[in-house]
Amino acid sequence: MGSHVSFRNGFTAEQVDRARRYHRPLYLALAVDLLFAGGVLAVLAFTRVGDWFYGAVDDLPWSAAAPAFAAIVVCVSAFVRLPLGFWRGFVRERRWGLSTQRLGGWVADVLKGTLIGAVFAGLVEVAVVALVRWSPGWWPLWAALALAAGVLVLSFIAPVVLEPLFNRFRPLADAELARELRALAARAGVPVREVLVADASRRTKKVNAYVSGLGRTRRIVLYDTLLERAGAPEVRLVVAHELGHRRDRHVLKGTVLGMAGAVVAVLLVWGALGSDAGDPRNAPVVLLVGLALQLATLAPGSALSRRWERAADRASLELTDDLPAFETAHRALALANLSDLDPPRLVYLLLFSHPTPPERIAAARATGA
Repeated sequence: MGSHVSFRNGFTAEQVDRARRYHRPLYLALAVDLLFAGGVLAVLAFTRVGDWFYGAVDDLPWSAAAPAFAAIVVCVSAFVRLPLGFWRGFVRERRWGLSTQRLGGWVADVLKGTLIGAVFAGLVEVAVVALVRWSPGWWPLWAALALAAGVLVLSFIAPVVLEPLFNRFRPLADAELARELRALAARAGVPVREVLVADASRRTKKVNAYVSGLGRTRRIVLYDTLLERAGAPEVRLVVAHELGHRRDRHVLKGTVLGMAGAVVAVLLVWGALGSDAGDPRNAPVVLLVGLALQLATLAPGSALSRRWERAADRASLELTDDLPAFETAHRALALANLSDLDPPRLVYLLLFSHPTPPERIAAARATGA
């Protein structure tokens, strides 16, 4: 990928260079963070350090020891990675003028995220241990079914249970725009229950919108920063893109893939531990297998996501028939969010869930030509 692609689609050399300077250290920091994450799990899984931590719960019954030790593992990992996370998520974001969050708010978000991770890890671990103890010969089948069902349930409850933990939501005050967005959703065949505004500005200057939930929990969510920066045509375009995902059932397909991933994870844990998966001491191994699976699926997952994003871009043009708004919206989004306009090829293949903004604008122009 070369910078000449970016220039043809309205981004200057200075904009490309600024985004590059912002992102390059973050890519390195992400690689280091993944090494830390894997290293912490490996140390807790295979050394006496893990035995020492497990000693804190060893006297508990298995039903308490399993979730407690899994939660300890998550918290230890979060603590070790905290300095790097502080630099990535707070110091650098403020230095580059992207964050509006105070230190107390950032710490609160980290604590909430760690607590959620600890709860989910504890639930998974206690479920695995319980099923191994209940059905030693058939536990992988029951565990696969249980975890797949958990992924499905989470897709329904996350919008109403988890999202409010991090943002406050209010109905869109602009009644005319709300009516237009509902009509757009109906035209896409994706009726929504609500059109909400999230108070993203108390954290960031970045802009976004999304459609969350399935069935009765489905709603359009607009960042208040998007409403501040974009006109109605650009807001409609961005929402049309998100509705395109729903029209093509990308979220449902992603949920099914997540359920399949849960099944594969159980099979990998079974292969690695067998009936020893019923020992609460092996929680770090279970989490390490999950991390390895995530890393192994980075490239194919990102490629599939980019394919879906291109389809949603085409849907946004079909629903709005507004190429100028497409170009304006994606250029503004890229600059507001400081998107990498010319990433290294390997980073693009592994991490980019979206095509670059220059790619998206070029594809839209080709479609509209």
